[in-house]
Parts: sequence; structure tokens; C-alpha cells
Amino acid sequence: MGRRLVPLTLDNLPDLPHRCGECVFWELDPVRGKAAVGAGRAREEKEAWISGVLLEWGSCGRLVYVDDVPVGFVLYAPPAYVPRATAFPTSPVSPDAVQLMTGWIMPGYRGQGLGRVMVQTVAKDLLRREFKAIEAFGDARWKEPACVLPADHLLAVGFKTVRTHPTYPRMRLDLRTTLSWKEDVEHALDRLLGAVQKDPALRPL
Repeated sequence: MGRRLVPLTLDNLPDLPHRCGECVFWELDPVRGKAAVGAGRAREEKEAWISGVLLEWGSCGRLVYVDDVPVGFVLYAPPAYVPRATAFPTSPVSPDAVQLMTGWIMPGYRGQGLGRVMVQTVAKDLLRREFKAIEAFGDARWKEPACVLPADHLLAVGFKTVRTHPTYPRMRLDLRTTLSWKEDVEHALDRLLGAVQKDPALRPL
């Protein structure tokens, strides 16, 4: 089984699950996001966002392929590029951190270490850019697949709560710890990314 990880670009954007390619939950603020979806402009807005981040900041995601089949992705960016983050009650994300926005692994490919590989790849990328941590907003009342990662899964992979909230705690993971995770945490990473969506799609909003 051959697997490879590549940076997310406009060229391989179509390899995201269809609805993920049209999802602007994180990329736009709530008002603009609703308007884009209602006007059928979500995919164009997604492309514009990725293009802008690539030009101004650099790589903001990774796609993983197994035997040339796209089976997962992870998306991340500094908080200044994530308008939706300001709508969360536990914002803002710390200035020394990059926000883990969302991630996903196709059913049937979970439990094979792909989650570990993706997150460690992101960690190495961000360490080279001199960031100290990854932060994410968790959903403490997570019941079904959505764009916000389950808080308990974030805790399971080593994130610590830095600002509490009954629904959306802000959580943080020191990047250097990601390079020495043990096997049990690696399996938890697969559960984290696999829990984002049971189907190969995320809800648009």
C-alpha cells in the first residue's frame, strides 16, 4: 500500500470530499458564510481563501493519498486567516499558535496510522515556521459529525484546555510533544480525525 502526503493547493482542491470543498464554515464569518452558501458561491469562496492563504502565508493543509486515492485531509491556518474563530466564546487563539480547523479520514482507512502521520507532518511544518503550538476549539457536547472537532478526542491526543467553556473550550497542544507521541496516542489521533465525519463529507454550515 503506497501512501503519500502532499500540501493542499488549488490544483488538488477537487480531491477534498465534495461537500468539504464547498464548506466555508471556518473560512468566512457567520454572516458572509451564510450568504455565500445561499448564493451558491461557497466553492469559489473556498478557492479564494486557499489562494489568499497560500500567497500570503504558505501551506495551510495536507492531503493524504493511498494508492493515489485521496483518503483524508487536515486544514490549519493562523487565527488571522480564520474569521469564524472570532465567533467562538473562547476566542482568540493565542498569537504563538496555529489553529487546527478540521480534519478527516475516509472510513476504511482509519486505524492505519494516517492520522498520526498527518498531524506530525503539520507539526514539523509549523515548527519550521517557528510556531510553538496548535490550538483548536473543541465541541464538548459533540453528538454528530460537524466542522468542530470533539473536545474529548482532542483531550485524548494530548490537547490541554486553556480556556474552559461548557460547549466550546479552547484547547492547545505543544508542537514538540507531537514528535514523541506513544502508540496509544497515535491510535487516538486516528479516532480524532475519523470522528469528524462518518460519511465522506462535512456539513457546509
